[in-house]
Amino acid sequence: MSKDKRILIFFWILAIGLLFRYVPRNKIRHGALSFLYKQIITWLFGLIVVEKGLIKYPVREFKKAYKGSFSFEYFLYPSLCVIFNLYYPEKRSKLFKFLYINIHAGALTLCEVLIEKYTNLIKYVKWKWYWSYLTMGVTYYTSRLFYRWFFQEEFITERNS
Repeated sequence: MSKDKRILIFFWILAIGLLFRYVPRNKIRHGALSFLYKQIITWLFGLIVVEKGLIKYPVREFKKAYKGSFSFEYFLYPSLCVIFNLYYPEKRSKLFKFLYINIHAGALTLCEVLIEKYTNLIKYVKWKWYWSYLTMGVTYYTSRLFYRWFFQEEFITERNS
């Protein structure tokens, strides 16, 4: 088994472990919403980026069916978005919330840059790290907006308690 395949397996195990560890039973619905929303967004962005030839995924799961990375776009990023939304610092300052989004997007971007540099899982063709940072930040932010909109009654009930 190649180093790249072992890394993909590690990411799957890590994501599953994070979900089991950090998603409480009473928040599974919340997690599912965040997961599915991020899947839709990453599918759209991932498809555009790959089809435009900006990024290549030399090692991937479904070589003939999909040019993107199934593991990253359909499982890892959505799993991390679940954690992002469930532990979002709702009652903190705007600055803290801004930093929270940027730390998540920055950490993911850093990991992606390292993966791009040292593996064949992703290769930037006409892409730069700052585009990843920007798109991840925007998708985290929009996932939060959608999450708040979808569960607005719970937020109102929480505030009035």
